Amino acid sequence: MATVIETQIPGIPMRRGKVRDVYDLGTQLLIVATDRISAFDVILPTPIPEKGIILTALSNYWFRLFAPHIKHHLLATRPAEFPAVLRPFRAQLAGRSVLVRKTDVIPIECVVRGYIAGGGWKEYKKTGAVCGVKLPHGLMLSQQLPTPIFTPTTKAEKGHDESITFDQACDKVGRDLMVELRDTSIKLYNLAAEAARLHGLIVADTKFEFGVDPKTGRPILIDEVLTPDSSRFWPLVDYKPGLEQISFDKQYVRNYLETLTWNKRTPGPTLPAEVVQQTRRKYLEALKQLTGDHVDQVRHCLDQQDVRLAGL
Repeated sequence: MATVIETQIPGIPMRRGKVRDVYDLGTQLLIVATDRISAFDVILPTPIPEKGIILTALSNYWFRLFAPHIKHHLLATRPAEFPAVLRPFRAQLAGRSVLVRKTDVIPIECVVRGYIAGGGWKEYKKTGAVCGVKLPHGLMLSQQLPTPIFTPTTKAEKGHDESITFDQACDKVGRDLMVELRDTSIKLYNLAAEAARLHGLIVADTKFEFGVDPKTGRPILIDEVLTPDSSRFWPLVDYKPGLEQISFDKQYVRNYLETLTWNKRTPGPTLPAEVVQQTRRKYLEALKQLTGDHVDQVRHCLDQQDVRLAGL
């Protein structure tokens, strides 16, 4: 299995995120999903082989599914369609990179929760609310909420994103814009949750990111969409409220790390081979189950880029 921890394209300005290497091409960006994995905002020293390819394939699937409902930043997904300056680097880009329009990133992460879990559960137990949204008394861990809730966070370049209230988000970027982003995020979550349920998965929560298109002045969907890095996916057949759920996402790694004596600061601990292999299986299972009948289209797109995913 191919593993890419970092990419190198000399002569093009680049910044490294926790998972993605982003190259600035002027009015466009090249986004490359590496096999790095982070937890508790720390990049772990052990990569997950082909994780970036899985994330890219799944994100592209959702971008296309959402296209009738919202404009997005995706321009091209095959290295053969990228600018000529990138073609010598096709081997490290294949299957894990996209060419996108550059936007002015809106510094709010738009989190939608349909179920109470993770950090939301911890906050609810303390306050009875999540990001200022008051919730019914007596909810159980993993219980479905009466309606999905919007719980924004700050978007930190480094360190921790911080949960904020809707009003605080409005103070940062403007109320009209935040109302639009909230309503759009909940709409996209509902569309995704319905599509996933048809394939036997629950989308417990997810986050969306938006940027303002400088040509139109309108917000468009950017970054990644509904991947195991940005969402919680639970198998519908095993769902039981009141318990931690089986998950096809990064929660498996977080759960392992919680068993260690680690202060959740850099450097992160090395992952054992069993955890690496199981994490990859969970990510791949999410791709296969969520794309459902479209999995052959995913295979075809990867074939066009000379990429093979073992197990897909």
